[in-house]
Formats: sequence, structure tokens, C-alpha cells
Amino acid sequence: MMKVGIGTTNKAKVSAVISVVTKHFHDILTFEHLSVSSDVSPQPMSTEETRRGAINRAKKTLAESNADLAFGLEGGVTIIEDILYLCNWGALALPNGMVLTAAGAQIPLPQEIATKLTGTQELGPIMDEYTKQLDTRQNAGAIGVFTDGLIDRKEMFEHILQELVGQYFFYQKNSK
Repeated sequence: MMKVGIGTTNKAKVSAVISVVTKHFHDILTFEHLSVSSDVSPQPMSTEETRRGAINRAKKTLAESNADLAFGLEGGVTIIEDILYLCNWGALALPNGMVLTAAGAQIPLPQEIATKLTGTQELGPIMDEYTKQLDTRQNAGAIGVFTDGLIDRKEMFEHILQELVGQYFFYQKNSK
């Protein structure tokens, strides 16, 4: 039996991990999702900080769950040429000490959203106010809103998870 740790209780992220892992692993799987700290700002404001948050979540999840695979996912923003973009990272921590990382879609945020993000407020509540909905980050997310529903937050993280699982299989096959 393979145990999979998920370093979040966010519905979109947990669902993405379960979807991708069950599709690609044929072992009997158990999943444990934990609320672990990213040890970065509540609203990561750079690609480096967002990546570090995903890595921290994966490592903490591995340590706390004693899983065979431990995933950490982090959403943030980054500035490119004075434009604020969404950025998203994932990490996979393994018991042998290996940590794999991957990034996902990046799109620019509308100026009216970008000006509200100062590093003291998270994007989720800003998006809830913008959309007049609750828990945007648990569902479509900013990516879903600003792609007119063509890509939702779960699908965005699924892409990152496919990158991580693909790397895992590559290293498993080529380390023997």
C-alpha cells in the first residue's frame, strides 16, 4: 500500500492530487491531507517565495505523515516587467531526501486586483470580494475567473502534479 501525503486542506488542491495520483499509480493508495505551514508569507509575492512555500509544505507533510510521496502546492504572484502575474508551484518530497519541483500557468492579473495586493492581504479574499462569491480559492480560483472558466484552479494544479509525477517516474526508471 502506498501512502500519499497532501500538504493542504484546500479542496481544489486536494482534489487535484487525488485525481492525478490515482490516474498514474496502480498501487493501493491511501491519502492523508494535512494543514501544514508553508513558512512563507500568507501571500507569496515572488516566484522564489512561492516555490519555497511548496517545498516547505511537501517536506513538512512527509515528516508529519510518514508518506511514500508527499506533495506541497503553493499559489502566489510574481512581478514581471512591472506586471503582477499569478504563479503556482508544486513540490514532491520523497523519503530518500529527493525533492522535485514544477511550476504552472502564469497569467497577468488585472490592474484593479494587482493594486490591492500589497503583501499584507491574500489574493483569495480579494477575489471573493471581486467575484462576490465565497471561497474562490477553493473552487475556480483567480485562474478560473480570469480565463473565463476555461482553466480552473484544480486543473491548473493537475498540470503541475503531472509534471511532478512524470519526473518521479523518470527518476525511478533511470536510477536503477
